[in-house]
Amino acid sequence: MTAIIAIALGGAFGAVSRFLVANGIYGVLGRGFPSATLFINVSGSFLMGLLSELMIQRLALAVEYRAAVLVGFLGAYTTFSTFALETIALFEAGSQLKAFLNVTLSVFLCLIACWSGLFLARNLISTPIYPSSADLQPYLTLLAFYGSGLLLAGLTAYGLHRFNPSGELHNLLFIILPTLLTAATSFYLADKPVADNLDLTGLSGLFVISSLCSISTVWLGFWIGKGLWQLKL
Repeated sequence: MTAIIAIALGGAFGAVSRFLVANGIYGVLGRGFPSATLFINVSGSFLMGLLSELMIQRLALAVEYRAAVLVGFLGAYTTFSTFALETIALFEAGSQLKAFLNVTLSVFLCLIACWSGLFLARNLISTPIYPSSADLQPYLTLLAFYGSGLLLAGLTAYGLHRFNPSGELHNLLFIILPTLLTAATSFYLADKPVADNLDLTGLSGLFVISSLCSISTVWLGFWIGKGLWQLKL
C-alpha cells in the first residue's frame, strides 16, 4: 500500500512536470514538429538509466523511494502514447518525412540517452556519498561550465528577441553554442583521471553525455531568455 501511495505522488509530479516542459518547449519552437515529446522522452530515458543504476545498485534505497521516482515520476513524465498519436497525426497531415524522422529520432535518441545514463552512473559517479572538497572540485568546475553556458544562452536569446534579427542567426547560434560548450566540457573531462581508464567506447559515451548536457543547457537558456523578453524585463 505504501508503494502505491509513493507511485501516485511521484506520478502527480511527473505529469505536472511533463505539462510544464512541453508547454515551454512548444512556446519556443512551435508545434510544427513534436519536439516537446521528443525532448521529454529522451530526457526521461536518460534519467531512467542514471537513476535506476544509482538507486538500485549504488544507494540501495527503499522500494517506496524507487517506486516513486522510477515508476511514478518517470512513468508519468515520459509518454509513449503521445509520441504514437503525434506520429500518426503527422502521417495524416501528409508530413511523412517528419513522421519517419520523429520515429527514428525517438527510438535512437532514447536508447542512446538511457545507455548514457547507465554509463554515467557506472563509470563517472564513483565518489563516496559524502565526498571531500577535492572530490567535488571537478563536478563544481563542470557546474560552472554549464552555468556559464546557461547564462550566455539566456542573454543571447534575450538579445535575439529584443533586436529581432533573422531566423537564420537564431538557428546558427543554437548550433554554435552547444558545440562550443560540448568541446569545452569534453576537453576538460578528457584531462581528468576519470578518462584515463576509458576505452574508445567509454570516451564516446563521455562525449555523448557532454553533448546531451550542453544541448539541454543551451535550450534551457534560450527558453529562459525568451521568457524574460516576454515579461519585458
